Amino acid sequence: MKIGIIGLGKMGGLLALNLIDKKINVVGYNRSPQDTKLLAKKGLIPSYSYSEFIEKLDSTKIIWLMVPAGQAVDSVIDDLLPYLKKGDYVIDGGNSNYLDSIRRYSMLKKKSINFIDCGTSGGLEGARNGACLTIGGDYSSFKKLEFLFKSAASKNGYLYCGKSGAGHYVKTVHNGIEYAMLEAYAEGFEILSKSDYGFDLSKISDTWSSSSVIRSWLTELATRAFKKDPKLSKISPIVGGGETGLWTIDQAKALKLSAPIIQLSIDRRKKTSETKPFSGRVINALRHEFGGHPVDIVSKNKK
Repeated sequence: MKIGIIGLGKMGGLLALNLIDKKINVVGYNRSPQDTKLLAKKGLIPSYSYSEFIEKLDSTKIIWLMVPAGQAVDSVIDDLLPYLKKGDYVIDGGNSNYLDSIRRYSMLKKKSINFIDCGTSGGLEGARNGACLTIGGDYSSFKKLEFLFKSAASKNGYLYCGKSGAGHYVKTVHNGIEYAMLEAYAEGFEILSKSDYGFDLSKISDTWSSSSVIRSWLTELATRAFKKDPKLSKISPIVGGGETGLWTIDQAKALKLSAPIIQLSIDRRKKTSETKPFSGRVINALRHEFGGHPVDIVSKNKK
């Protein structure tokens, strides 16, 4: 059986290698052929056009999209539609809005094409070695492809969450929680950095990672970041992103619930362009460590 992956960037490329390690034949296509060529040296079946991509897949096509949320997903689906037929499968593994996933599911359902939304967590290391997957769509489609999700995930790291949109809904809330956690760690490290004690933040985060109440993968990543750059002086304090966090807030409001910590973390991110706090450097460093997010390296002239 062959699996097709469209989008061979940071996450998609590592996911492809993960599946190849599990003895799954992966056909890959990327807008930039250079990424495809590099992965072909590691076992990927390369393709350089949609027609070639489709031709190399099985008669029942299983296509996993790893492209940016929004218009890019719709564009890829539109480009694929002439090649798809009844019974084929399309998985959206990006951070899409769950409402977009429901819309895409409904559109493809009318054409008897199966659409699955798959929230993907675990960052670059997860994509390469075992991700955390939350899956939405028809249960029958999930069962058909469960072998694939099990192969891509860490042990016990995948879950069928419910009908269309459920997987991306869960991932949206996950990202909202992530925003709040990052902000809490960032504020704590900023307080430590401003004290008179001259703390070694890498040693503190390493100690916290051992057996403290607040130990987590994020404290481990903080240790890694501080060892590379003890004062994070090369990393911009201005934090980007924020869209998925806002989606979490939208859902809280729709349910008439309050999410003040997540809202505050989003507001704080927006203000970093003005205040340029050390906490912003911490968030950027952590986001870079787990997801490869750009950190806008600061030059000597920009300090």
